[in-house]
Order: sequence, then C-alpha cells, then structure tokens
Amino acid sequence: MPHVTFVPFTGFRVREEEMLELGMTLPGLRHRASAVAQLPALGLLTLAGMTPDHWSCSYVDAERADDLLVERIAAERPTLVAVSALTASISEAYRFSALLRARGIRVVMGGLHVTTCPTEAVQYSDAIVVGEGEPVWQQVLNDAESDSLRPRYHASSPFNLSESPVPRFDLLGHRRRPRLTLQTERGCPLACEFCGASRLLGPFRAKPLGNIRNELNAAVEFAGDPVLELADDNTFVNDRDPEPLLDALASSGARYFTEVDWRIGERPALLRGLAASGCVQVLVGIESLVFRYPGMGPKCAELKRMMDSVIAIQEAGVAVIGCFIVGCEGETSQSLNRLTDYILECPLADVQLTLQTPFPGTALYERMRRQARLLADRDWSHYTLFDVTYEPRSMSVSELESAFRSSVRAVFSESASNRRSAIRRNVWRNNPRMNS
Repeated sequence: MPHVTFVPFTGFRVREEEMLELGMTLPGLRHRASAVAQLPALGLLTLAGMTPDHWSCSYVDAERADDLLVERIAAERPTLVAVSALTASISEAYRFSALLRARGIRVVMGGLHVTTCPTEAVQYSDAIVVGEGEPVWQQVLNDAESDSLRPRYHASSPFNLSESPVPRFDLLGHRRRPRLTLQTERGCPLACEFCGASRLLGPFRAKPLGNIRNELNAAVEFAGDPVLELADDNTFVNDRDPEPLLDALASSGARYFTEVDWRIGERPALLRGLAASGCVQVLVGIESLVFRYPGMGPKCAELKRMMDSVIAIQEAGVAVIGCFIVGCEGETSQSLNRLTDYILECPLADVQLTLQTPFPGTALYERMRRQARLLADRDWSHYTLFDVTYEPRSMSVSELESAFRSSVRAVFSESASNRRSAIRRNVWRNNPRMNS
C-alpha cells in the first residue's frame, strides 16, 4: 500500500534575540505563540481528505529539521512526503527535504512561499505544487505511485470549493489542540499591498454551505467542543447573505475566532447574529496611524470611523483584536510613541503588534525590491513579522528595532494586558457562548 506523510513546518518564529526574549517573558505574546504553534495545517489535512483509499496517510507536526524527525518519517517507509511551510520556516523545510532525499525519500512541497518562489523551491524537492494543491493532488499521487513525478504541478484553473473534501482531523490523533481550523471562503476581494495570505493562490470564492456544515460536523465529532479558527482572509467580506453561515456555525455549538475588516461593525443585521453564532473574537486590521496602504479599497477609512465600528462589534459581545503594523512609510520614533500611547488608552479588547514584512509575492515586496531596500543579510528566516527585513525611510534599522521592542514592552506589559483582559471580560458578558 502506498503511503503519504504530511509534514507542516509550523510554529511562532522570531530571530532577533531581544524580541525572542520578550516573546518568552510577556504572557500575552507567549499565550498567542503557543496557540499559533499548535494550529493544524488545514491545507494538508484537506489534501489528506482527497487521498484515495488505497493510500495510507499520516500527519506529523514539525518545528525543526533534525535526525529524530527524519528517522520517524523514514520508519513509515513513505512513498511520498508532502511538506508545507511559510516563508519564515521555508529554510528549515528545505533542510528537512534534503535530509529525506539523501535517503531516497521523495518530497513534494507546496504552499504560499513555494507558489511565490517556484524557481527557488524546485531546487530543494522532487516536485513542487504552484498555487492550489487540490486540483493537481490526484495527479501528484498517480505520478508518485508510478515513479514518474514531474518537477512542477500547477492547476489550470481555480479549485471549485464545492468539491472540497472534509479535512482528515482524525490524523491529528489524541493530542489536545487549542483550536482547529476551518475555511468558509478562500482569497479576498481586497488587494492590500502587504497581504501575503491565500489571495495569492487564487481569486476570492465562498465555500458552499453544505461543505461548511460537513466540516463543522467533522470538527465537532473529533473534538467534542471545539474552538475553531476560521482560515479565512476576511470572513463576511462578500455580499452574500451572512445569515445561513451564521446559522450553520450556531448549530454546530462551536466557538470560533476569525479575521474580518472593521466594516462589519456597520452591518447591524450581521452584528445581531454574530455572538449567537459562536463568534467570540475577531481580528480587525487597523494597520497604521500614519500610512494608508495601497490596495485597501473600501477598507481604507478615517481612524474614528474604524474605531466606532470596533466599539459596535464589542457592544455586540464579540471581542476585537486590533492589528497594527509598525514601520510603514513615514514611521518615526515619535509616531511609534504616539501609537503606543494610543493603544494603551484605546477600547480594544486585545492587540496584535507586528513589524511591516514584505513577504514574497506581495506588492509591498515588489516595491521594496525595486527600491533596493530589502536587506541582503536577512534571509527568509527573518520574515517572521517580528524582525526588520528592509531599510526604513525615516529611521535606521537599529532605531526601528529598538523602538519596536520598546512599544512591545509597553503594550504587552502586565498592567496593559490586565486592562485589556478586563475589557474582554466586560465584552463577553454580552456573549451567550461565553456565559453558557
């Protein structure tokens, strides 16, 4: 029986030493890092759901490429190892692939980084998948089984989400997961300059409700009382009636977290059903107080309007994580101090603070490349959202690093974290799923 081993390189990665130390000592950062590290790779679990019955499958989380991991994989005698990795972990995935191939084990790689850097990635594996994996997965398996893998596979058209299989949550075993992942749509109709998410794999599409219900049922069957993280770039961004999706989520009994943009706060009908559907928290991109990125379209607005919307979302019983990007054009030590002061006083229930990162495939990366501002001594392992990878306009690299660390210390200090915890508790008093 042929066997495929799915190996995602996951984890919360930071290179800069002082930021790494802060990540280990500040409770708010440490908690989120732990949750992110344990999120299963939905893309690989979905491919497992498409794998024919005459193939056996296994799923192995990986953080580092080492001999122990290779020995574990080799013991399964796989016909094929399918590897996925984000930009920050791609070098580790390349090393892992080299160790496997040295033993004669064939490797196929895919994901966002491979899609945006195929010429690079094809050097490190027997085959790569450029773009979405589902349309070509059967061909990859057929070729692996007949020992005729091609160097590249690329779907000729976007994947029809009505053909989405139920992810193989069962491959996760009995290890407890803080969250399971589930996708209700793919891509995003917006084109924010910095965005390196699934919109790079294809156009925006909404998944049919029947498929979503099947996946919800599988998640509940696997975990009992799951907390879901929706792997959507921007849930509810499209014009379809949100009520059927809210009803499906509500009937599952699961609580969930997702990413949205602030405009849902101006949709009263959606807000009325959001908390009741099981939504307890959303991440909203405020982005920057000094720069409006190209491509944001109708998401671009004045700060007051955005924050009025945030307040409306929280009054509906759903906590908002405000996402801020540090280091964009026009950022100075003074502007970062103002941002820090603002965060310490604003009504957000939680905060995400990251450095601007020009991921490959994004318009931001292309702009930085044309301007010769990408740092030559910072390889892909620095593309973590917490390490500087480019020359800022109004600060030196060291000044930006230092100012960012200072802001992180203040924003995630014990007193600031306690303040936001109190806001969350107050918000969740209006959320039936947090009081049942």
